[in-house]
Amino acid sequence: MAGVTSILKTTKFMPTVVVNSTNVSSLEEVDVYPGLPLSAVVPLAAIMILMITVNVLGNSIVCLIVYQKPAMRSSINLLLANLAFADILIAITCMPFALVTIFTTDWVFGKVMCQISAFLHVLFCMEAIYILATISIDRYFIIVRRKDKLNPYRARIMIGTSWIFSCLISIPPIFGWSGYVFVRGSAQCLLERPDNAADAIYAIIQLLCLFYLPCILMSYSYLCILNTVRRNSCRVQNHPESLSVSQANKLGLTGITRPARVNVDMSFKTRAFTTILLLFIVFVICWVPYAITHLIVLFGDNYGQNYLLETIILWLSYLNSAFNPIIYCWRIKKFREACREIIPKTFKLWPKLPGRTQRRIRPSAIYECNDQSVV
Repeated sequence: MAGVTSILKTTKFMPTVVVNSTNVSSLEEVDVYPGLPLSAVVPLAAIMILMITVNVLGNSIVCLIVYQKPAMRSSINLLLANLAFADILIAITCMPFALVTIFTTDWVFGKVMCQISAFLHVLFCMEAIYILATISIDRYFIIVRRKDKLNPYRARIMIGTSWIFSCLISIPPIFGWSGYVFVRGSAQCLLERPDNAADAIYAIIQLLCLFYLPCILMSYSYLCILNTVRRNSCRVQNHPESLSVSQANKLGLTGITRPARVNVDMSFKTRAFTTILLLFIVFVICWVPYAITHLIVLFGDNYGQNYLLETIILWLSYLNSAFNPIIYCWRIKKFREACREIIPKTFKLWPKLPGRTQRRIRPSAIYECNDQSVV
């Protein structure tokens, strides 16, 4: 009957849509997904496709470099390769589902895939974060404690341990402790809002282990490192070329035999630390909004869902995986040189670098500068 309003009822994931029966031809104009209009979906999809491409290609090159070149298999590079591997898995197993979901406005892959996708997202993100935390602890011991305890063998043990721990933290919802669900308006399946004390306890544990505890640990490590680098830089500047061995020992610069070694050692540590610090800063920028929003979604009483904002924040967390290989090739010369050797000449993305004039240094060796030696 003309002029009669029909109400289309859907499931709990679908909002009620009111359509006038006299104008059914204009159904496509009805905003059935108010959080993500087409003008937002198209650029978000383009950004996601670009992130997936950069993530997979860039991190695959990093893994290939470490695999093919024994000289690159130092403990820190093994950790970076594992971080790149976790980022690749995020791009393959999580990001495509989010890309499809912003078009379909609903989860179309079934309940089982919803559980698996959410589990893998937490697992791989947690693994990447734990590797960053491990790197920060390694830098802390080297620069602050002046103890290099991490060798390639121990690095492999740490990698295996981090994978096991990440799996133990992310898998309980699969077996009934809380659960992974899809809420319409989200771009992926997430941990459900707790409705009892047991689920609330797990949600708190997951949030703490996924972001807050590693972030606190990394922040403390880098603050200590910054303080140590600043203090030692001031001491070296205040005690120039006349600095003796006994004076250096009193200043805490142990193991230093000549002033030249002071400058070379601190400069090397500062450059390496700056790269790792940059990874941490990018991680914080990309993940802090997601962690805060996730906390509010789980425990906020009067939370009003903003679909577009939540999707942008999720995209920002994914962006971290694409930024990492760019930072490697920008900051680490050996990675740039290896890229020039691996990538075909017709697809080179970096400008030509000057030829190697220095001898190759084995990652596990320790070299000292003296008056007769040249590095």
